[in-house]
Amino acid sequence: MNKQDLLIEIGCEEIPARFVEGAVEQLGEKLSEWLTSRRISFDAYQTYATPRRLAVLVSSVAERQEDINEEVKGPAARIAQTPDAGWSKAAEGFARKQGVSVEQLQLKEFKGETYVFAQVHHPGEKTVNELSRGLSEVFQGLHFPKTMRWGSNRTRFIRPVRWLVCLFGAETIPVQWAGIQAGNLTRGHRFLGTEIAISSPDQYVEQLREQYVIADIKERRDLVLSQLRQLEEKNNWQIPVDPALLKEVVHLVEYPTVLSGSFNEEFLSLPKAVLITTMKEHQRYFPVETKEGTLLPFFVTVRNGNDQELELVARGNEKVLRARLADARFFYEEDLKLSIETAVAKLDQIVYQEELGSMGDRVRRIQAIALKLGQQLQLNPQEMKLLERGARICKFDLSTQMVGEFPELEGWMGRDYARHAGEPDLVAEAVYQHHLPRSAGDELPQTTIGVLISLADKIDTIASSFGIGIQPTGSQDPYGLRRRAAGIVQILLQDKWSSVSLENLWQLALNQLEKAALLKVEKDEAERDLFRFFANRLKAVLQEENIRYDVIDAVLAAGINAPSFVLKKARVLMDQVDREMFKHEVEGFTRAANLAAKAGDVELYKPALIQPAERALVRALDEATSQLNTAQINEDPLGMYHAIARMVPQIHHFFDEVMVMVEDRQVRNNRLALLKEITRLVKQFAAFELIVFPS
Repeated sequence: MNKQDLLIEIGCEEIPARFVEGAVEQLGEKLSEWLTSRRISFDAYQTYATPRRLAVLVSSVAERQEDINEEVKGPAARIAQTPDAGWSKAAEGFARKQGVSVEQLQLKEFKGETYVFAQVHHPGEKTVNELSRGLSEVFQGLHFPKTMRWGSNRTRFIRPVRWLVCLFGAETIPVQWAGIQAGNLTRGHRFLGTEIAISSPDQYVEQLREQYVIADIKERRDLVLSQLRQLEEKNNWQIPVDPALLKEVVHLVEYPTVLSGSFNEEFLSLPKAVLITTMKEHQRYFPVETKEGTLLPFFVTVRNGNDQELELVARGNEKVLRARLADARFFYEEDLKLSIETAVAKLDQIVYQEELGSMGDRVRRIQAIALKLGQQLQLNPQEMKLLERGARICKFDLSTQMVGEFPELEGWMGRDYARHAGEPDLVAEAVYQHHLPRSAGDELPQTTIGVLISLADKIDTIASSFGIGIQPTGSQDPYGLRRRAAGIVQILLQDKWSSVSLENLWQLALNQLEKAALLKVEKDEAERDLFRFFANRLKAVLQEENIRYDVIDAVLAAGINAPSFVLKKARVLMDQVDREMFKHEVEGFTRAANLAAKAGDVELYKPALIQPAERALVRALDEATSQLNTAQINEDPLGMYHAIARMVPQIHHFFDEVMVMVEDRQVRNNRLALLKEITRLVKQFAAFELIVFPS
């Protein structure tokens, strides 16, 4: 079968940079799925995208659909045949419908009865016909967070569509969509290029290159990086590349040309974070540093065009940046005149959430939670004083003009302003550190005060949202609750914070909400929801550690209070699963747990009712309890496992020698209570009945 390359291009107004990559990936996936569903074979596909186009080049596409041979079941033989073994009207109608003659019909048995079957051949349709009829389904199936309409057309898309290209080999496929008929005409760079006809799909990339469009995303990224490195070598600079900024810049341009500019050295008196944020967030500039990391009065930007008149372009960018930095300096100088106490007082005028009060109310809750944690950890009076001050002023920079203009500088500016105001260094550092970690893999707070305020801040946000009935659903998480919960787990995964209990954290937060009469749901319900929520966050951590799903379920069922210890137990279990005796041990624990579930309200076993055949198991339980408690105090999960594993021989011996479900109610209940006590001890480590073995 002959094969041709297929090119699809959607040309439109500039797509926001954050949507470009996801949009073209979606187009490639949907086109691939559509071709497969239409039985049109192909080798592979490559996506291309710029701000003004989304394109897919599919290689070696079959010129026809694959033929289908199928066996179709018709009526039962008793209906399809006449008494003299001829074909009835029903059989003739079935044959006509399937496009075969009655002579081609066959009788076969199916589920105990004989039916008529027809072997039907469906020849494949030409690919060009399928593309003409159905390709618009692919375009219509693209989804975006936001879409728009334009002109009188009813089509919705991320941006107005201006042209379409659909080429199958050298043949143009006249697909109709968005009020446009596809052809072979595309457009080059908005200012440097012209409209051109694509001669064949395999010439697409090179023909666009001639029109100052680099269609390949990776090629544009590599071009930007190589030009940045050339500037570094030429000027002995260091240009730190933020991956998020690089990605955005790559999707803002079609033909990248890197250039540099400068700004007045007097602006270097501003905090480094202010300068970098002004350059990155407002202007999409890369900052420039010395090899030692000192900020220099230069910036690097990426032009969407060639290398002509770069000095003029640089002067224009310098003028814009100068105005931005002047604004930042004004905000900074004005903020320094604001006392911290005045800024804290202003928090009462900032609404946090309609049902949860002001930001001032929130800070008071954070302070109360942090101080309770400090008391539980037995901080000394000096540490408690610093903790109280740090928690009181942790959000004061929300009242400043700089954070109002650059919300991403919250914490950075608080630390700087606190230092200028003469606050103790640990307090100033806590104002910054309590925001950490801001994302997965971010740095963690390092000081005790910073950690406790960070935990208090995050758990207040989470618990207060759950307390008024707001929880993340699907991909919706407007308050960043998952990110904050992940931050808490990241902190508590450190051994030095293993004594901080997750359950205690959310109870402290819920107590503050209850005290302020802010809870809109039952406290017990909120606690159950919070347990499930944090268990899912911890589950994600264990999955990243390549822990087996059943091992994850087993250790989480034993409790999630100490994330660092849960992870250690999971690792211990992963070391056990391949041991020959592991299955034998799990069978013992599981058998005990299954019978213990029948104990009902029966609690403690009565030593006076213990019979001789049970005494060895009682001794094993007593020894295991003592050893497990010691291992737990020493935070030794392997020791815990060894403690319960030593009971296994006696558990199996017990079941070999003793009938548990005897008629004597007292004896039966006492044996069930003994098994319940064993299961309670074992489940301090894991719920072994959730471990799965291959059949």
